[in-house]
Amino acid sequence: MGSFFSDRERRLWLCALVVVAVIYGTLGVAPGLAGELRERGLLEAAFGLGVVLVGAAVVTQGIRARPGGAEVAVVLGLGAAFLLMFTRMTIPEERTHLVEYGIVGVFIYEALVERAGKGRRVPAPPVLAVLATGALGLLDEGIQAVLPNRYFDVRDILFNVLAGTMAVGCSVALGWARRWRRSG
Repeated sequence: MGSFFSDRERRLWLCALVVVAVIYGTLGVAPGLAGELRERGLLEAAFGLGVVLVGAAVVTQGIRARPGGAEVAVVLGLGAAFLLMFTRMTIPEERTHLVEYGIVGVFIYEALVERAGKGRRVPAPPVLAVLATGALGLLDEGIQAVLPNRYFDVRDILFNVLAGTMAVGCSVALGWARRWRRSG
C-alpha cells in the first residue's frame, strides 16, 4: 500500500489533494468568475448553493452514522457558529475560505486519525491538520502574489487557518460526542 496504511487513508489524502488542486487550479479564473456572478446578481446564490451542498454532504454522512442526541447537539451548535461567522463576513469571496480550507482541514485530520488508528505514531492529529491546512493556505497566497490581478493578503491566510481550526475542531467535537454516546 506504499505510504498509506489503509485504503481509507489513501482515499482521504486523495480527496484532500483533489480539493487543494481545485482551489489552486481556479486561482487565475476565480476573480473573473466572481465578477461575472456579481454582475448578474448571482454571487450570493452561488455561494449559498455551495454551502447547501456541503451541508447536504454532512447531513447524509450524519444520517448514515445514526447520530445520538449529543452528536446532533454538537452539529447544531457548530452549525450556528458557522452561520454567525458567515453572516459577519460581508465579502462573499472571504466566506469561501471557510468552506474550502475547512474541507481540506477535515480531510487531512481524518487521514491522520486513520493513520493513527492503524497503529502509526501521529502526534496531535488536530494540531498537525491545522498546521498543514495553514501551510496550504500560505502557499495559496504565495501563488496569488505572482499572478496578475491577484495579490498576497495576510488576512486570507488567517481565514484559511481559522477555517481549518473550526472544521478540525468540529471533527474533534463530533468524535468526542460519538465516544461519549458509545460509553454511556
